[in-house]
Amino acid sequence: MEKFSGFPTGRLTYTPLPDLFFSELLPAIDDLAELKVLLHCFWRIQKQRGPLRYVSRATLATDAGLRRALTSDDHLDRALAQAVGRGTLLAVTASEDGAPETCYFLNTEEGRRAVARVHEGETELTPLAAPEVAIPSETRPNIFALYEQTIGLLQPIIADELRDAEQTYPAEWIEDAFRIAAERNARSWHYVRAILQRWASQGKDDGESGRYPGKDRRRYIRGPYADYIEH
Repeated sequence: MEKFSGFPTGRLTYTPLPDLFFSELLPAIDDLAELKVLLHCFWRIQKQRGPLRYVSRATLATDAGLRRALTSDDHLDRALAQAVGRGTLLAVTASEDGAPETCYFLNTEEGRRAVARVHEGETELTPLAAPEVAIPSETRPNIFALYEQTIGLLQPIIADELRDAEQTYPAEWIEDAFRIAAERNARSWHYVRAILQRWASQGKDDGESGRYPGKDRRRYIRGPYADYIEH
């Protein structure tokens, strides 16, 4: 299981869910793929603006995060069919360059009005017109992605060390250490690890709050080796 490093500090954006989702829908959904797809549709659609908010099947099928969450296109189509059958999503078929494409609206008052306008011909639906959802700026790459971006192909022998480091040091420290290594053209895990160990023992000057006092540094040191790091 891949370890989640936690939500970063600072301002976060949120996607609202109706209370009925938890009281009625969640107990009724017994397929994990359907739940993942429905939550993803909530996220994509609610980040859009305007009266016509929807997501096409093509957009869902090419979303990297959703593709990691599902194992195949069959799971996507099955999950969408279940969500439509349950009544949480509304499906409308549109045409893009002569090819049919299914678009999905949330079954909310706004979604029902939009679908009615499409069916009555008041609004033309084009699958590729729905705005793309940008990855939130607060999303942090994990330590494995940082390693491959900065140093190179990840070797299995180093994976356990990276996992330990991710649990031991704050995510912002890890990002800063890799950035410094890249800026100094010292692209090695040995160099990055040395930076992190120095910050853990001596404090990190972040340019704003100065060095962390010794009595406070311990709260920044986590993981199985926390008791062995001098502070």
